[in-house]
This record gives sequence, structure tokens and C-alpha cells, in this order.
Amino acid sequence: MVCNGHPELCDRSYGNVTFAGAHDSFAFSKDPFALARDQEVNVPRQLSLGIRLLQAQSHTGFDGLLRFCHTNCFLFDGGTVEAYLKHVVTFLEENPNEVLTLLFTNPEGLSFLDVWAPVFEASGASQYAYIPPQNPMPQSAWPTLGEMIANGTRLVVFIDFVGKDGQTVDFILPEFGMIWETPYGITNVSFPCSIDRIRGPLDVGDQMYLINHSLNVNAFGTGIILSDPLDAPITNSVISILAHSDQCVPLGNGRNPNFVLLDYVNIGEALEAVDLLNGFPIF
Repeated sequence: MVCNGHPELCDRSYGNVTFAGAHDSFAFSKDPFALARDQEVNVPRQLSLGIRLLQAQSHTGFDGLLRFCHTNCFLFDGGTVEAYLKHVVTFLEENPNEVLTLLFTNPEGLSFLDVWAPVFEASGASQYAYIPPQNPMPQSAWPTLGEMIANGTRLVVFIDFVGKDGQTVDFILPEFGMIWETPYGITNVSFPCSIDRIRGPLDVGDQMYLINHSLNVNAFGTGIILSDPLDAPITNSVISILAHSDQCVPLGNGRNPNFVLLDYVNIGEALEAVDLLNGFPIF
């Protein structure tokens, strides 16, 4: 059996695997003048490259539907969340030995129960969702990838902020109760590591963690931060990703990051770097 491309990962805990992630996965364009883009290829292509964490920012659209938009739907409208999730379902159906993670933002504090859950159910994604036996789930308590695949629960869903109504859904997991992140919007090529966002009750050492490894530029000195496609080959290189990871290992209780979040995932050596972080040689 092969799990996420490697037989060795079948017996490894989800909490002890490094996954490559696409930041603003919906915001793709080949147009260099599309300043709100963070990717060049669409979600199916990202998945085919080996991306196993999809990150996206949600907003209520002008039509009242839940959509993925960059900052707002005027700037970049990536379509409805339901349509996006149907791509996810197609991937899971066609790749039965793959575990996939979704990390969505909820800046408007929309209800998990009344808004988010119906979209997951309508798309068919909820049938694959993993429900942990405890919430929050410590890093050391996660099942192996093989167990998740065997049980058909191959989709892990994190959302950053619980809805303002406080209602919860068993398969929608609060990100900052289980995952801490490094700072985002970084313009420093050395990617200094620090713990940027965390929420209890788990201690730092009991949480998984994500490194935001996407380089940004201050557009014309205006203070507007945009992703940097020109330096993507260097940013997404093995050397840069491993250097960032090495800085974070002491903060991560001696563990490599669980998630490496990147812009322009079709450029550079992200998958090679993740293989090395998982202990696999590259040739």
C-alpha cells in the first residue's frame, strides 16, 4: 500500500508528516498584472503536483453565496466554496490512497453549522471528513495515514475562527487550537521564525505547526503587500525551505513543520524539500 505517494507514510501519524500547501489556492492566474494572484495553476493542477494542503480565504459574495475571494470579491473572486469543494471530491474519488487537508479562513465569523456544514454536505466533501475522538487533538494522538485511508476519512478540515454564533460541527476543526503558525506577509528573505498565532488549551509542544513560506514585496513603497513571483524559484527552493524549517524546529519541540505553505507552487522545488523533511532522499 502507498499512502500519499510513499509506502513508509502508511504507518506514520498524520501529526508526524510534512505536507506541502498552496496559499490562496483559489487565486490563480497566468496574468502577471493580476496583482491579487498567489498561484499560477488551478486547484486540480496543484493537487496533481503533490500539494496536500489547500488554503483559501472565504467571504460572502454579492450573490449571498459563500465564496473564496482575496481580501474581498472585488479584488479577486475565486468562485463558490461549493464548486471548489467539488474539485476536492473529484480528487479524493480518483486518488483513494491520498490524505488531504483543507485550511480555510472565516474572517466574517460565519456559522459553522448554518453556513459551512451545508456547503460541505452539498458538495459531497463531508463524507470524507475526519472526525477526531477529542477536540482539540494533540499532535501525538493523530491516527496514521493508513488508518485514515482504510476508514475513508481522508479529508481533514481546519477553519481559523469559529463562527460568531459559537456553534460547532464535529468535522470542522478550529485551526489555532491545534496548529500554530509562523508570521505571514513576510518580506525578509531569511524568513525569521517565531510563533505568531496560537490558542489554548494545548501547549505549544502538543500542537502541529505551519510555516508561512511565501515571500512578499512592498508594492512601490505603498505599504500594500503583494506576493513575489519573480523570486519564487529561490523562495521555493530546497535550500530556502529547509533553512526556514531548521529555524523553527527548536520551537516545534524538535519536530519538522507539519505544513509548508507556499505561493506559486508550480515553481521551484517544494515537493523535493517536503520529501526531505519527511526523511525521503531525492535524486
